[in-house]
Amino acid sequence: MTKALQQATLAGGCFWCIEAAYNSLVGIESAVSGYMGGETQDPTYEKVCKGDTGHAEVVQLTFDPTLISYREILEIFFALHNPTQLNRQGNDIGSQYRSAIFFHDDEQKQIAGDIIKEITHDEVWPDPVVTQLEPLSTFYSGEAYHQDYFRNNPENQYCQAVVSPKLAKFKQTFAAKLK
Repeated sequence: MTKALQQATLAGGCFWCIEAAYNSLVGIESAVSGYMGGETQDPTYEKVCKGDTGHAEVVQLTFDPTLISYREILEIFFALHNPTQLNRQGNDIGSQYRSAIFFHDDEQKQIAGDIIKEITHDEVWPDPVVTQLEPLSTFYSGEAYHQDYFRNNPENQYCQAVVSPKLAKFKQTFAAKLK
């Protein structure tokens, strides 16, 4: 019997951080860095970085819902980045670094909306959550050198300064869910 895999598409700042974290989780079959939510066809990293294509850096996940639920994926997403920063994550500034959930169907939209309401109600963050819920649009896979970027470039200065500390905290928090 074949597993019915599902997909989720998330934007939480630089895709290198998000992709590296999700690739280490049980139930995640793949995490692909790319772009979504813009007007330009076939965007490139250079174009997206300029901030005028409308795209966000995203990670598209393919997952086994019998091993990790969509809700768990979103709970991890909200722990991986600061969802209160509008069009930025830390020093990465621009709409390409926005916090967004690109829902694939009405059920995903409902679950995402419910979690945002819960986070807001529980005052998990001192500032309002600005994560956007956006309908799925065309996914453009990022260039080959962006895939598994952290694993392939651990000595990169950005990886050392930003990705490594985020992943260390992530692995402590979600140790039971790691591959």
